[in-house]
Amino acid sequence: MSEYISAEGLEKLKAELHELKTVKRQEIAGRLEHAKTLGDLSENAEYQEAIEEQKLVEQKIAEVEEMLRNIIVIKDARSSDRVVVGSTVRVKSQWGEETYRIVGSEEADPAQGKISNESPLGKAFLGKKKGESVEVKTPRGVVKYEIAEIR
Repeated sequence: MSEYISAEGLEKLKAELHELKTVKRQEIAGRLEHAKTLGDLSENAEYQEAIEEQKLVEQKIAEVEEMLRNIIVIKDARSSDRVVVGSTVRVKSQWGEETYRIVGSEEADPAQGKISNESPLGKAFLGKKKGESVEVKTPRGVVKYEIAEIR
């Protein structure tokens, strides 16, 4: 399944992959070499821990590589008059005004105003124009949002 990601998010993923493949792999290789010098590997806790960490790192590398194969980089959404992935949307509700950036689920961070295109809010806003209203079922109950601005 394809995943949406911003250009900044893509760079972060690439940097994470580089870190895992170079620094983390080197650290684990060093730990394994040191553990081998300590004697019997079947009873060597350091060796077993390093092997487990190596498995986790290799699993994470595979995950990130798979993500990189299936991502769609979000293009500049400023030219759109409708809410699309990548848009920044200012909305009004009974709770006041809020601003959200619609991002892929990998970059979602509601505390920073970044909501996933797959979240209830994100899904409700997608395709809407300035001035349109949507109702979204939230933990607080049904909330009506009006699209005030799209950037």
